[in-house]
Amino acid sequence: MAKKNEWKNREGVVYSTNQDFNYEFAGSDEAPTLPPQQQNLKVFLDKNGRAGKQVTLVTGFIGKLDDLELLTKLLKSKCGVGGSFKNGEIILQGDLRDKVVQALVKEGYKAKRVG
Repeated sequence: MAKKNEWKNREGVVYSTNQDFNYEFAGSDEAPTLPPQQQNLKVFLDKNGRAGKQVTLVTGFIGKLDDLELLTKLLKSKCGVGGSFKNGEIILQGDLRDKVVQALVKEGYKAKRVG
């Protein structure tokens, strides 16, 4: 079944008469995760498109989605709020900029409060 889904991710050639031809598949080329000291994270408040609700956004993370998920989980537990990650950003419910910056600095990240 997995092989069937692989064929949908083919790139380039649609058909080849060469029997030794191998298709190139689109792979997820994630950037390797930088160490915390090299991450430049920005923490700011946002309420655009959220029906007036405030959320704290953490942007600037460079790395794999698994590591972003772990950092999100850590921040959610440290702040005691709900949240998620989407498009390389961490979204936490409420105005928690100071708490988030303190937690990130304690973990060894370079974090800056913006705005």
